[in-house]
Amino acid sequence: MSESKVHFFPSEPLVALLGNPNCGKTALFNLLTGSRQKVANYSGVTVERKEGRLTLDSEKNIRVLDLPGAYSLYPRSLDERVTCNVLLGRAEGEKRPDLVICVLSAINLRRNLRLVLAAKRLGLPCVVVLNMLDIAKRQGLQIDTAALSNELGLPVLTSNGIQSNGADEIKQFLSNLDWRNLDSLRTGTSDATLENVASHIAHTESDNVQVQKILQNLKLDRIIPDQLTDRLDAVLLHPVLGPIILVVLLFCIFQAVFSWATVPMDLIKDAVEYLGGHIAELLPNGWLRSLLINGILAGLGGVVIFLPQILILFFFILLLEESGYLPRAAYLLDRVMGSVGLSGRSFIPLLSSFACAIPGIMATRSISNARDRMVTILIAPMMTCSARLPVYALLISAFIPEQKLWAGIDLQGLVLFLLYLAGILGAMAVAWILKRFTSEQFKMNALMMELPGYHMPRLSNLAISLWQRAEIFLRRVGGIILVMTIGLWVLSSFPLPPEGATGSPIQYSFAGMLGQALAYVFSPIGFNWQISIALVPGMAAREVVVSSLATVYALSSSSADAADALIPLISSGWSLATALSLLAWFVFAPQCLSTIAAVKRETGGWKIPVIMLSYLFGLAYIAAFITYQIASALGLS
Repeated sequence: MSESKVHFFPSEPLVALLGNPNCGKTALFNLLTGSRQKVANYSGVTVERKEGRLTLDSEKNIRVLDLPGAYSLYPRSLDERVTCNVLLGRAEGEKRPDLVICVLSAINLRRNLRLVLAAKRLGLPCVVVLNMLDIAKRQGLQIDTAALSNELGLPVLTSNGIQSNGADEIKQFLSNLDWRNLDSLRTGTSDATLENVASHIAHTESDNVQVQKILQNLKLDRIIPDQLTDRLDAVLLHPVLGPIILVVLLFCIFQAVFSWATVPMDLIKDAVEYLGGHIAELLPNGWLRSLLINGILAGLGGVVIFLPQILILFFFILLLEESGYLPRAAYLLDRVMGSVGLSGRSFIPLLSSFACAIPGIMATRSISNARDRMVTILIAPMMTCSARLPVYALLISAFIPEQKLWAGIDLQGLVLFLLYLAGILGAMAVAWILKRFTSEQFKMNALMMELPGYHMPRLSNLAISLWQRAEIFLRRVGGIILVMTIGLWVLSSFPLPPEGATGSPIQYSFAGMLGQALAYVFSPIGFNWQISIALVPGMAAREVVVSSLATVYALSSSSADAADALIPLISSGWSLATALSLLAWFVFAPQCLSTIAAVKRETGGWKIPVIMLSYLFGLAYIAAFITYQIASALGLS
């Protein structure tokens, strides 16, 4: 995960944001910390943590921690357990928070207040922040913050996550706070433990009674429906219109991935060509020039050029998430997933796998049924992760013409959509087969999840999230991809060709020998020795396949600008049957080493990773073989 250059000091006061999912906690966190954030994982687990730094008017610095959303402090999932461990001071390498800010959604006090009552019993200094008051007022809810403060015995502040000054009241409160004496904000016992907290939570009836009493005293015990959300859900969750809208929406997103990215991709390509030209002028012909141009620049430039497409895809995913639509997508797909033997709870892990299979696999920890969790882990790698997008984009750009079909549909975007759809359908087919083998153990589990109200996404939140995604991608480019690219250049450059050699130097190198050997295995599916070489470092990270092909073809070609012309090189050197076969291969291709390690860690052994590698390799080879043979029979070879 990425980390910014902001330095965080353990001696600074630690403020933890606690709240239910969808209460606006993360929007408040972004307002408080802005770009001064770092993203990491909690020690020992892959549950994302966001930490930021806030400088108060008093010039005092405090650390702000955005805890995973929780419905209670009786942990039923890994992320809720992480929240409990942090609040109790049990998180490894993290001190207990000095102050807990309980973030409440003003439009759902009935559920949110239960978490506040549980937090009070921890003995930590607490303050309450009431969020989304503007939405509550539009729904006809009038909340007296002073009366709520009297009922809870805690200060109640207000915030607005969609305004730039929406956290000013909180910042002022924190600036005026005496951090050496917070006893006035402490209402519970200081020696609270997870065990006695659990005993309190076990008697939830008393909390329910107290919450109902608070709502009655505030004259908020009457449920007022959200008319806008209800009207939108009548259409978006319609049993017929809802799935159609979802498919059309996804289709339009993939159209935009290609059409919107053209200009920024051309700019990156021109910058790489310009830099390569200057290096060629400055350095004499030799190994250093070859390393910089044919190795590093060709490899990294071939991957970075696809960053705009990745960011466009993430932009739409974040937009749907911020607006509140993604949980509706889970609801719409629940029946379909159930028909193939998947629990509705598998949707979120599978959705996460479109970014990367690793967080998707980790997210299966929230699935209580062991059989459902194992099936979800096995098929999560079949979701098309962002690392595959550069490979898809390269092949589509090289072999699929830029042309418009009926109704202005872009052909390249249509092919990309079909590739994502093929991965989804393949995963559903595997899940259906596993259902047949585990029919006696299979049991449908109803999907229960909160559907938040619709709201306009905040552009600053989208910008921060996109920057973090770009930083993660560029760190991979500057890390594992750079290392693999240099390693491949070394293997492709040595040993030197013998005297009188007529072929390109790479053919006599270690990489060339390996490629020639692997070509015997992959020739039935149309792969040449250059592709065979690229598949090996591609096991480290999918994007490396693009940089590897750029390096191999730069070293294979006598053209001075070969590093800048990968698309023309493969479009003229490969048949369409080979390109289609490679696309089919990557729909099911075996996972990167990081994903295999994550599966081993989650399942506690090598059995499931070996099964996953075996069936994915088999599916990829069969799909590529069928595709290549059919394409060849049609004269596309």
